[in-house]
Amino acid sequence: MSNRHLARTLALQTLFAWDFNGRKSGEIDRIIADNFANFAPSFDDGGFVKDLVAGVGEHLAEIDQYIVKYATEWPLDQITTVDRNILRLGIYELLHTPIPPRVAINEAIEVAKSFGGDASGKFINGVLGALYNDKPEIQVRDNKEEIEAAKKKEADRQAAAEAAAGDSLAQVLADEEAKDIPTEKGISVEKDIPTESENKSA
Repeated sequence: MSNRHLARTLALQTLFAWDFNGRKSGEIDRIIADNFANFAPSFDDGGFVKDLVAGVGEHLAEIDQYIVKYATEWPLDQITTVDRNILRLGIYELLHTPIPPRVAINEAIEVAKSFGGDASGKFINGVLGALYNDKPEIQVRDNKEEIEAAKKKEADRQAAAEAAAGDSLAQVLADEEAKDIPTEKGISVEKDIPTESENKSA
């Protein structure tokens, strides 16, 4: 399990407990601490869990409106507590973080498959996918990621080509240096230099 996937799982567990017990103010930090102590005592998430949970809490009214809008067949209070809070996490990541949208959606689906019911993955995908399709400002983040990835791939390709060309040129120069250096008449320098005996006879 990746660190971010584990962090999202802990965030879901926190939101689930908070929601199930009446969303009491001031309980979030205690629930987060309990979840870390019970499920991941040595895990250092860099504050990611707290950021996710706090973000959902800060934007809860807005997020729930989107759930009502896109989960048209289910009143908010009739959606299971697990699925409702997976949607809250997913919608928060789509709307209020720089995380690539496809990553956010795929992670929400995987968490739903692990902790929700048999149809949870499909349900989560449907709601988050509808939101994604309605929001060009979300889609552009995916496009930006693809463009940046393509630029990096092309830069790596050019760097590799330049390195290969440099190696070839270096080899050619090395080969030339290993040969006798010709004069203008085509006679090697080594053969054109008179010996000591020839100098005396001259």
